[in-house]
Amino acid sequence: MWLIVASLLLSGCAGYELQPLAASHPAHPEAPVAPERAPSRTLAYSRADIPSVQPVSPVTAAPHEGHGARPTETGSSPTVVGEGEVVATVPNASQIVVEHGEIQGFMEAMTMGYRVDPASLLSGLKQGDRVRFKIDVQRRAIIAIDKLQ
Repeated sequence: MWLIVASLLLSGCAGYELQPLAASHPAHPEAPVAPERAPSRTLAYSRADIPSVQPVSPVTAAPHEGHGARPTETGSSPTVVGEGEVVATVPNASQIVVEHGEIQGFMEAMTMGYRVDPASLLSGLKQGDRVRFKIDVQRRAIIAIDKLQ
């Protein structure tokens, strides 16, 4: 019985042949190389923008304080204020993309994605809205957003 099943399996598999890869298939050794994509200018982050798992020491935070950043009302962390136009909101990732002017002593004018904390600040915002926002410098997150008229 086993001999019959084994011979049927082997005879069925033996007749199957793989088709050769076409030159346009990515696994083919002579396939054309994909064109290099331009880097995103919408969500362009540098290593410095990625939050660190290590706490920021007061010595590291000190340079920000002398460059336009100021402590919040509670005095816990320096903040900066910017104004711009909403390009996109990404509520499921707690992010907003803003085209903003220069943020004095913090960042030049650009279009950039920011983390928003709390994510509820994104409710009611849509593309094209003019906003004023406050960034917590140490956390690199927007902590307040006001819609402008």
